[in-house]
Amino acid sequence: MYKNFMANATATVEDYLKRIYLEGGSTGGDLVPMGRLARSMPVAPGTATSMVKSLLADKLVQYEPYAGVRLTRSGQRIALSILRRHRIIELFLVKTLGMDWSEVHTEAEQLEHAVSERVLRRMDDILGRPGIDPHGDPIPGADGSVEHRPLEPLDSLPDDAGGRVARVMDQSPEFLRAVGRLGLTPGREIQVIGRDAEARTVSVQVGSRRKIVVAAEVAARILVES
Repeated sequence: MYKNFMANATATVEDYLKRIYLEGGSTGGDLVPMGRLARSMPVAPGTATSMVKSLLADKLVQYEPYAGVRLTRSGQRIALSILRRHRIIELFLVKTLGMDWSEVHTEAEQLEHAVSERVLRRMDDILGRPGIDPHGDPIPGADGSVEHRPLEPLDSLPDDAGGRVARVMDQSPEFLRAVGRLGLTPGREIQVIGRDAEARTVSVQVGSRRKIVVAAEVAARILVES
C-alpha cells in the first residue's frame, strides 16, 4: 500500500507531508497548528484545511479541529522518504556538481519529486552513504531511521564554551550566504568568547584565529555540537 501510494502521490501531497513533519518538533510528532502549516506552505488557511482533510481520508494524518494536525505512522514514512530524497540531492548538487550550498534547496525541492529510487540509490552510493546534508540536516536512512544528535543553539552557549558547528536551521539563500561569509559552516570549530546583552550580539572565535561578532538572532539559528 505504501509503495502504491508513493507512486501515485502528487508533489503537493508530498510537500504537505514533509512540511507537517518539519513543523512537528525534533521528532516530527508534535501537533502542528493549522495557521502555522498554512504560513509555512504558504497558502490560505482554508486551502491547508482542505488538503489536511484529504490526507485524513487517506489515513496519513490525525486532525484535531481548532488544534492542529500530526502525521500517522504511514504519513511519517512518506515524509521521511521525501526528506531523504531532498537531502541526498542537495549533497549531490554540492559535492558532485559543485553548486553553492545557498542555491541547492530550491533545486532539490523540484528534483525530489522526480528522481527514481534507482538513481537515488546510485547517488547515495557515490556520496558514500552520508548521514547529513550540506546544512547539517540528518539524512533519514532507507529504513526511515533518523539520527538525533544533542545540539545547542550558538546563542545559548556560555562564555568560553566551544564546539563544532553542526547544523544551520535557516536555509534561505541570503542567510546561508551570510553564514558562509562568517565561516560558520558545519564542521567548523568555534568558541564563544563574550557577548553584549544590550546590543544582542555574541562574540565568537572561528577556528584558531578569526574572531567575529554575530547577532543573537543569527546565532539562534546555528546549532553546535559540544
